[in-house]
Amino acid sequence: MKWKPGRLRLLPLLLLLSVSVRVHCVPIERDAAAATGEQDNKEGVAEENVDTGLYYDRYLREVIEVLETDPHFREKLQTANTEDIKNGRLSKELDLVGHHVRTRLDELKRQEVSRLRMLLKAKLDSTSVQTLQMDHASLLKQFEHLDPHNQNTFEAKDLELLISTATKDLENYDAERHEEFKRYEMLKEHERREYLKGLDQEKREQEEKRLQELKEKHRQHPKVNAPGSVDQLREVWEATDGLDPQEFNPKTFFKLHDTNEDNFLDEQELEALFTKELEKVYDPKNEEDDMMEMEEERLRMREHVMKNVDTNQDRLVSLDEFLRSTQKKDFSNPKEWETLDRRPSYTDEELQRFEEELRQKEEELSRRRENLQQEQQLLQERSKALELQRKEYQQAVMEISKRQKEPEAAPAESLNQAADQPAADGQNLLPAEPPQNLPVHT
Repeated sequence: MKWKPGRLRLLPLLLLLSVSVRVHCVPIERDAAAATGEQDNKEGVAEENVDTGLYYDRYLREVIEVLETDPHFREKLQTANTEDIKNGRLSKELDLVGHHVRTRLDELKRQEVSRLRMLLKAKLDSTSVQTLQMDHASLLKQFEHLDPHNQNTFEAKDLELLISTATKDLENYDAERHEEFKRYEMLKEHERREYLKGLDQEKREQEEKRLQELKEKHRQHPKVNAPGSVDQLREVWEATDGLDPQEFNPKTFFKLHDTNEDNFLDEQELEALFTKELEKVYDPKNEEDDMMEMEEERLRMREHVMKNVDTNQDRLVSLDEFLRSTQKKDFSNPKEWETLDRRPSYTDEELQRFEEELRQKEEELSRRRENLQQEQQLLQERSKALELQRKEYQQAVMEISKRQKEPEAAPAESLNQAADQPAADGQNLLPAEPPQNLPVHT
């Protein structure tokens, strides 16, 4: 679904559009291609691929798209602030939207309920839980983004639940991303250790030396400016915008990088500003540079800027907030930015717990594999037994069929023998001639 600039007003207020799941962020380039309109096409593609990362993302976006078609709701939205939306005041306006909008919202909710039912059924099937009758109303309670007691119509409570749940989920989303990255790093270290264990001493020493050289090579990078500092923004102003760094103007800079022209810098627009800094440390062509680490670094930079600039914590940077941040001391004299290669991602205790979890999972998988092998063996034996029974059954059927044919053939054979007997012994069937010269009694 493509998000037009006007529609972007609702998502930031809901704290939704600002968080997206991306593996790569496209740097903002203003070259000859941009002048021909190619840049607009790239931005359109980027908008179309934006994803909040929520399992109900599509339902959320379709609801917002339908609500934006109602003039009354759109007008109320323009004057609403973040708190009005969070505390449910905006949800009350749902009663005043047009009938066709309510009808479409009802349809969307029924589709979402149907989708959740399918998910529940698939989950129960995968866990081999046998139920005589599925209580959908009770099971749907685990989904907090809609009212499970009313499964047919979209009411104000549904909008309130959708907003509050999405807000809560997205507030925890960055923390979950950090946790996922930590587990990724620990798994990478675990696999490195296991790999070295499988080598003989000479090869292990050579490999350890090679890996250490790669690590040191990665650390040899230019100084990374603190995100949001004057040095970092001037570098973008010069390298990306092609302007004189001595003529840096914060307001002009904001307008240049507000790509959707909604008078806010959202989290995607901010993260695009860090590309030049990240390129100092990470190159996808280099073996020593991990692109997963680059995305974690990008996330850290964005959080740093938001913490210092986003004063109302709506996950957006307004022009006023941006200009006020340029007046702070840290803007001109920031602390040196500490990259990931200078700080550990996990502790030794966390790594030990992680490896213990892996060991337990491997043991569980091993047990399951053994059980599956045993079940497979039993199935093969049963298959052989069934095949033997099938052959015995076929043999028995053939024997029965043969026996049924024998009585029918016996009478026919007897008749044939009876017909042939006179021809062979015909003289015996003629009456005997009376004896000659017998005395005659009177």
